[in-house]
Order: sequence, then structure tokens, then C-alpha cells
Amino acid sequence: MSIRTLLILIVAIPALLLGGAYAWGVKIPVPEWGRDYVLSFLLEPEIEPLELPVIEGPDDETRPLVVIDAGHGGRDPGSVSAGVSEKDVVLDLSLALRDMLIAQGGIRVALTRSDDRIVPLADRPEIARQLEADLFISIHADSAGEDSAVSGASIYILSNEASSEAAARFAARENSADRVNGIEIDGQTERVSAILVELSQARTQEDASEFASLITREGEGKLQFHPSSRRSAALAVLRAPDVPAVLFESGFVTNKTDRARLTTDDGRAQYAEVLSQAIRVYFARRSEF
Repeated sequence: MSIRTLLILIVAIPALLLGGAYAWGVKIPVPEWGRDYVLSFLLEPEIEPLELPVIEGPDDETRPLVVIDAGHGGRDPGSVSAGVSEKDVVLDLSLALRDMLIAQGGIRVALTRSDDRIVPLADRPEIARQLEADLFISIHADSAGEDSAVSGASIYILSNEASSEAAARFAARENSADRVNGIEIDGQTERVSAILVELSQARTQEDASEFASLITREGEGKLQFHPSSRRSAALAVLRAPDVPAVLFESGFVTNKTDRARLTTDDGRAQYAEVLSQAIRVYFARRSEF
């Protein structure tokens, strides 16, 4: 039997059977939606719950909480110069700041990472949100070409343009939330929610700007700052609408002087002292703390 003949039979036999059944008035049941033998399932992708870090410090939830984010990590080294990786520098600096804050007492601290591992960028500010942090500081180190003369620390806050864009995206994603930063958004349209989130972000940006000013004030005469020490940018890690957040560029790993300061205990202690003092002044200005 040829392949052509076989194909004809495969098509013709079912057609003849159906035609004969129709001619004799025989009804052949066809599956229909709603019958008990047809089941439908709504499949939703499983969302892994975010692994939240341990909160260290006072066992008192009324005390302010700072989330410290050491940038990069794991397979992402960040900037690298003279064998020094940004991921290692900023982790050591974050640990030094944590230890100083805990030793001084009164402030709770959590780290987005306390070892050499990668943390997804979107998870970093979300950790701060879920922990209901009062302040978020992401620590990084810059680069500007091998053995560059460019040096000094700088502080970034979220730009206004990025704030509006992020507010719209956040509202679209989180429209089921009850409130953000004390502002009710539940039950609102997506557009209204975006406006309310943007108002919340404006308040948060004011607080972030105040904290950035305190870092430069407390660091005067103690740290070297870049000539443009205050900046704003569309950085994803700063886009939490209800947690004041700054990104602190501690210096340049490509600069010999900065690199030496960033990789010694004394140098890290200087950074930690300035940042911890700025954090304490920031919270001291808030009567609830």
C-alpha cells in the first residue's frame, strides 16, 4: 500500500463513519465546556517569596531601621582595578557601618547581603519596603579609567523624571496595596494611584535629599568628595516610593588614593563614622524616634 493510499484512508474512514452516523440519526457526544468531564484550571505562576535578611540591633520595633545595600556581588564584581573588586570593597564597608551602628545602639540594621552573593536589583529596594525600613542606603564604588586622577565620594538620589515614571509603574503593579507611605491608594484607578504614589515619592525624595545633605555635612574635613558630590539619576535601586533612599558612591577604585582608603580598616572606619553620624542626626530630627 502506498503512502498516498494510506493517507486517503486515514482521512476517509473517519469521515465515512461520521457521515453514516449522521444519516442514521446517531448523535455522537462532543465535549463541551461546563460538562463535568471537562475541567478548566487557572494556572498562576508561582512567585517565590522574597528572602528577607535578619534585623540586628535592639529588640524593639519602635527603633528606626536602616537597610544597608552592598552593591553587586556574586558573579557581578562591579568595577575592578588593580585586583580590587567593587563588590568586595562595598561589602566590607557595609559590614563596618553595620557594626558601628549596632555598637552605638538605638538603631536596627539589616543588610541586603552579608556575603559574596548576587541579589537581584529589583529585590534590593523591595527588601527595604517589606521590612518597613525607615532609611535605605546603597553603597557602591565608582570607576573612571585605570589609575585615573578622578576621585572622591558622591551621593545620588532619585531624579524627578525617574520618580514620575517609577510611580506609574509602581501603581500599575501594586494597585491592590492598601496604602503607600500613609497615603490610601486602594480602590483607586490606575491613574489616580500613580498620582498618589508620586505624591508619596515626593515626600520620600525630600527626606532622601535631607539625608544626602547630612552625609556631605558630616563628611566635611573627614572624607574627600567629588566636585559634583550631589547628583540625581534614574537608578532602579532608589525607586521604592515609601523608603527614603540614597546611593553612596564611596570613591573610585581606579584612583590609588581612594582605593587605599577603601581597602584599609582605618579608611573604612572613616566612612562608617561619617555615615553612622549622618544616620543618627537624620533620625534625631524625627520626633517619633
